[in-house]
Amino acid sequence: MKIITLKINQKTFDVELKGNETLMEVLRNHLGLTGTKTACEESECGTCTVQVNGKAILSCIALASDLEGDDILTIEGLADGDHLHPVQQAYLDYGAVQCGFCIPGMIMSTKALLEKNPEPTQEEIEYALDGNICRCAGYPKIFDAVRKAGEAMKLGWQKKTDEAAVKQTGPEKIVMGITYEEFVKTLEPAREKAKEA
Repeated sequence: MKIITLKINQKTFDVELKGNETLMEVLRNHLGLTGTKTACEESECGTCTVQVNGKAILSCIALASDLEGDDILTIEGLADGDHLHPVQQAYLDYGAVQCGFCIPGMIMSTKALLEKNPEPTQEEIEYALDGNICRCAGYPKIFDAVRKAGEAMKLGWQKKTDEAAVKQTGPEKIVMGITYEEFVKTLEPAREKAKEA
């Protein structure tokens, strides 16, 4: 057993490992970060996609011990408090989420694509998401969400990190949609009506 330090979602974690654990196993079983899904466990479906140093990778085939010192980003690290990342918000706004199982991996692949190219062609979108399987076949809405998220990211939304030295143009941050807390407040009048009835 060896203790390694992993940097995940801008936090460091000391994890005791044998050395043969995949990143997916460490995320889910050791750290409780279950947003990264497990399905095929043989690099076929893309549900386990995370970002390592800005690149989308399949965590089911990446050894955790090989990633010491790298920046690992999971679906749990995308939102800025209650405000979703533009990719997450676009997936919700465009109805790209059906059963939701593939969505964390799709979002992580989409984010990696749009950080390099916020205006991808249809062919580039299909290529970037080629390793991600949606069994609900919701691809048209997913493609729409990718394009919309690209527009938002092109306008300058970037999640700040402690090492970010990139000067942004445009607005500091674009918030699409509303927070969950704001949504719940919209339900209060209906609840009051129901109580009166």
